[in-house]
Amino acid sequence: MKRLAVTENALALVQMLKKKFGDLMFYQAGGCCEGTQPQCFEKGGFYIRTGDVCIGEIAEYEFWLDKDLFEYWKNAHFTLDVMDGIGAGGFSLETPYGKTFIINYRLFTEEELAQLEPVKYNTYD
Repeated sequence: MKRLAVTENALALVQMLKKKFGDLMFYQAGGCCEGTQPQCFEKGGFYIRTGDVCIGEIAEYEFWLDKDLFEYWKNAHFTLDVMDGIGAGGFSLETPYGKTFIINYRLFTEEELAQLEPVKYNTYD
């Protein structure tokens, strides 16, 4: 059972960003403001911390969570979506296009929890 999914609209935006910027990465922090929204960066454009968690991939690009946010949401399925508007801070690559990535959450069922694929932890600084 995967922990992460993507809508068709979000995937189309990811593909457009890939053409413009090359390889990408996603990060969602547990802080306030924009940190609670998923952010899209050029691969290597954001430094993940020791203990941060990769919950899956969007297209071929890793989606990382702040370690504390993962602990809070570890029993939830994430779906990356997009909406018109500008996120809280505007650091994510989609911002200049009048778009912002969002996450829709739902709790896993007991059966799904028993079948979850493993996550990857960042073990280096």
